[in-house]
Amino acid sequence: MAMPLVLKLAARNLLYDKLRFAATVVGIVFSIVLVTVQLGLFVSFARTVTVMIDHAPADLWIVPLGTKCFEDPSLLDEGDRYRALSIEGVSEVVPILISFAQWRMPDGGTSPVLVVGSDLRAGGLLPWNLVGGSLDALWIPESVAVDRTYFDRLGVKGLGDAAEMRDRKAEIRAVTNGIRSFTTTPFVFTPLDRARGYTGTPRTKVTYLLVHLAPHTDVERVRAQLWTVLTKAEALTPGEFSSRSRSFWLFGTGAGAALFAGALLAMIVGSVVVAQTLYSSTKEHLYEFATLRAIGSSGAYLHTVIIAQALLSAVTGFSIALVIGLLIVNVTTESALPVVMTPALTGILFLLTVVMCVVSALSSILKVMRMDPAMVFSR
Repeated sequence: MAMPLVLKLAARNLLYDKLRFAATVVGIVFSIVLVTVQLGLFVSFARTVTVMIDHAPADLWIVPLGTKCFEDPSLLDEGDRYRALSIEGVSEVVPILISFAQWRMPDGGTSPVLVVGSDLRAGGLLPWNLVGGSLDALWIPESVAVDRTYFDRLGVKGLGDAAEMRDRKAEIRAVTNGIRSFTTTPFVFTPLDRARGYTGTPRTKVTYLLVHLAPHTDVERVRAQLWTVLTKAEALTPGEFSSRSRSFWLFGTGAGAALFAGALLAMIVGSVVVAQTLYSSTKEHLYEFATLRAIGSSGAYLHTVIIAQALLSAVTGFSIALVIGLLIVNVTTESALPVVMTPALTGILFLLTVVMCVVSALSSILKVMRMDPAMVFSR
């Protein structure tokens, strides 16, 4: 029965000076929105850097030795494909080519693109989430698939538009949605032989080999044997390749550290604002707290009031910040670098908000603990 009174007292303390309470909420909202954007971008980056690996149907990847990430297009000798096929349990090895090229627009402008070449019949790395055209249309000479997110970057408007790469025509026959690059360089999908022509890659060279195993084959056995027959290449599981790519882009380049630093700075700013406001409110109501102590209220009760103030501030600020965060997510959905909000991330942000506000209340609690109840009789 004491809790409603605690909440009532906490709410009245907060709303006694509405302008100060508004400043507290604004500080929390600013902090949480900034953290939401930073962590949302981090989650988006973590997904984007592995999106191609995650969608490739492979039990093992054969990559050039020392490959740091998917967008690190060194070349393999296609002879490694036949070496891999000689191993018991390997049912198919699909070559794919990843290489940069210059996309020349009809108006004369250029844009770097990452060409992805794969055999349409072998089930390699093919475009997905098609919203226009079809995979079969890529059989047509000079056909490519691009994502609609990059239409403006590529100087096109949709199906049927054309450009050039290495003086070869590239006509858009399929359009995808949501296949974005961490580096914001557009992906251009096309059959393997055509990709070699667009990038000037020799016919005996590929970038990666996707290894498919027969049912019930021991992956680790095949992997160990691959290491013995490959030349200047290594065999990785999809999980290992994904982890390596994430580690390189998010931590090896400093991008992840920058996002975490921004989120930490936002939390510090929010904590300082909340701490200052709660401390000022507690100091202003110090005689009221002293009166409660003088009539027998325990220290724990007063601490509960202060923490309740912090929690009320946290819930109010988080609710507003959540609405703003969801608006940002919706606005950036179709952008090249969207902010992602997941249920798990929402829960983490709420816990961060509560922890931030409760920790900020410690200064007020220390002030009340040092208070002499007799001070009420000096007034």
